This record gives sequence, C-alpha cells and structure tokens, in this order.
Amino acid sequence: MTDVLTPVLTANWADDRAWTLAAYEAHGGYQALDKALQLSPEELVELVKDSGLRGRGGAGFPTGMKWSFIPKDNPNPTYLVVNADESEPGTCKDIPLMMASPHTLVEGVIIASRAIEARQAFIYVRGEVLHVVRRLRAAVREAYEAGHVGTDIHGSGMDLDIVVHAGAGAYICGEETALLDSLEGRRGQPRLRPPFPAVAGLYASPTVINNVESIASVPAIVRGGVSWFGSMGTEKSKGHTIYSLSGHVKRPGQYEAPLGITLRELLDLSGGMRDGAELKFWTPGGSSTPILTAEHLDVPLDYEGVSAAGSMLGTKALQIFDQTTSVVRCVLRWTEFYKHESCGKCTPCREGTWWMVQILRRLDRGEGQPGDIETLLDLCDNILGRSFCALGDGATSPITSAIQYFRDEFEAGLTTPSAELFPPSASTLFAATALAGKGAAS
Repeated sequence: MTDVLTPVLTANWADDRAWTLAAYEAHGGYQALDKALQLSPEELVELVKDSGLRGRGGAGFPTGMKWSFIPKDNPNPTYLVVNADESEPGTCKDIPLMMASPHTLVEGVIIASRAIEARQAFIYVRGEVLHVVRRLRAAVREAYEAGHVGTDIHGSGMDLDIVVHAGAGAYICGEETALLDSLEGRRGQPRLRPPFPAVAGLYASPTVINNVESIASVPAIVRGGVSWFGSMGTEKSKGHTIYSLSGHVKRPGQYEAPLGITLRELLDLSGGMRDGAELKFWTPGGSSTPILTAEHLDVPLDYEGVSAAGSMLGTKALQIFDQTTSVVRCVLRWTEFYKHESCGKCTPCREGTWWMVQILRRLDRGEGQPGDIETLLDLCDNILGRSFCALGDGATSPITSAIQYFRDEFEAGLTTPSAELFPPSASTLFAATALAGKGAAS
C-alpha cells in the first residue's frame, strides 16, 4: 500500500535538520523560484490555474482563480497573506509542515507574491505555537541572508518583504476577514462582504489570502508542471494533499496521498484500527464537517466525493472513533469549543452555541428533557445560514449529522448518562494500556 502515498510536501520531513536552508537547497529548494522569475506574473497565474490547485484550507476554491481576482488598476499596494492560524479540532497538517520544512512555505510565498505582484507578504501564525513562529522567523531570516527575499531577488528586480506575525490565539481568526482585522491590530471579527479581500482586504488594499498548504504546493507545481500535478488526484480534485489521521488508529499522523484516496486505504496505511476497535464514526475534514460512519469507508476523499456523501472535505482532518466512544459526549466537547471560540458578533452563533451546549450537557448527564432533540435541531436550523460567518454553520454540522446517524444515543440521554452507556474504562485505549502493562510485568 505504500505506493499509494505521494510524498511531495512531506518528502524531506525525515531528513537531518530538514528545516534549515542548507537541507532544503540540497533537495532542489529555491530552484522553482528561479524558474518562476523567468515567467511573467500573468504566466504564473495561468500556470496555477491550469494545474487545478484548489485551496487546501477547507473551501477548495481554485487558487489560481483567486489570484486572478486582484484588480490591475488599483493604485494601492497588493498584499499576500498566508493563513497559518491552524486551530480546527483534529487538524494537524500546516503546523507539522512549517516545523519540518518552513522553506517550502517561504519559497511558495515568494512565487505567489510574484504572481500577484505583491511587495509585502504576511504569514499569520496561531499565537500558541511559539515554536512554529520561531522556526518560521529563522527560515525567513535565512532566506533574506541568501538573497531569496529582500531587494532585487536573484537579480530579477523583484522586491519582497515577509513578516511572520503571531496572532493572539483565536479560532475565529482562521476566518480570512477576521484574520485581516487581527493583523491590522483590531479585535478579530469577520467583516461584512462585499467588498471582498481581493478588492479591499488588508489596509483596504487588494489582498490574496491562502492557506499554508495551498501556498506550499506552488513550488512543486512550478517545478513539476501542470501535467505532473494533474497525474495525481481526480478530474476535479487534482494533485496531492496531506491527510491528518488521528484517534483510535494504530499509527496516527500525516499521510500525503492523491486526492480521491479512501479512508479504507488510509487505515490500511496506518496499520488499521486499534486492537479491539471497530470503526463507529469519523470526520472527513475536522469537527466542523458532518460526521460519517463505517458505511462511508470507500468514499473518495476529494471535494466532490465527500460532498456527495453529505459532508465536506474541509482540512482533511480524519478523526477516527471506535465503538467505545459516546457520540453525545464527543459532540458536546466540540460544541463547547465552538461556544468558547464564538467571537460574539452575531446573535445566532453567540446565543445558539450557548444553548446547544446546555442541552447537550443535559443529555450527556442522562437528564435530557422531552423535546430536547427537536430543540437541538431547531437551534441548528436557526444558526445554519444565518450566522455572520462559517463558524456558526460549522458548529451545527456535527450535531445534525450525529442525530441523523445515532439518534438512539441522544434518546438514551433522556434517562441514562453517557458515562454509563460508554464508560471510559471500556475504552480500547485503556485495554491496550492494560495489555502493555501485563506484558511488561511478565
């Protein structure tokens, strides 16, 4: 099964001191930049358009098309902003990428800046991951010293400055316009659109905002070409991507594979479920995407396949849960997160997430009231499509899908606590630990 993997972004992760400039250049680092500097900005945009690269941050919008929205007649400067505020529960791809190979991102930033003719780029990193901030700043410093960033890059006449900015640690700042407000020194809250960032983004100037993985994929496309990139993935979801596999599996981690691989194949690559575990439910794209079940093992993990199954590919955060997991308790934990992270700007999200937590806590304690399930669904219906940004929508997805597939567990919450139905001591994690302890004792 190892031939299913397509290590491109992860190819150098196991190298000695892979995060250094010397290690990156030893594997052809910054050669794509030389090639990109020989192309005009318009040619670079068309190249990325033709490659079929879609945003890897969740929405899947065509990257090259987003770049092409930058107006050419705007007198204000153009900015590139990289969204490195990775904080979706279960998502763990951008932070490992920036830790293992920050120069992959830096090279992508330079090439993308040339494509949109930006002279200033920002990498907005989640504030809690200070180790990532330090590593990125060290990589940017190395790039400046080597002449890859700064004035007259490689003698091309291109000037670029890169700023690594540490946010204050708010999930809402993963929403692109809230990120821009935070970057400008304001409280991170989503903006009303239009105007869209491409027209009036950072400092009311044309701005492109892309996810870390989206930008980091650009050097390989420039180096390998459109046909090479299109040889992986599916017709509408081209290329390679990083899947974050976590939960009740033997070998959790990051698996880089073509878009369209199935969870069954990824589980095989990870050694399968934990001993004694059977797949109960899973998320295809983090906690804000509708959950799926064992019947969806063979759904192609691309934008179209997951959508057809009733969910979203999102950030490819595959959280795997076995039969010892309470769906009610799991959904409660996620909803508590969204309640805590709601920025409070709009009433449906601010009030709705609070009330959903109250009802789910009752059901988790086995103290649910008649009509609680219907009230939950009604709350979700009043939040979905009515909140100011996608945070509210995302908070409803695990609840509605969990009730769809596991309504009996919610009904049981009217009389029986989750801890009785699914005692923590019965978890396969505890069973595996106990077996390991017995083996060590013998």
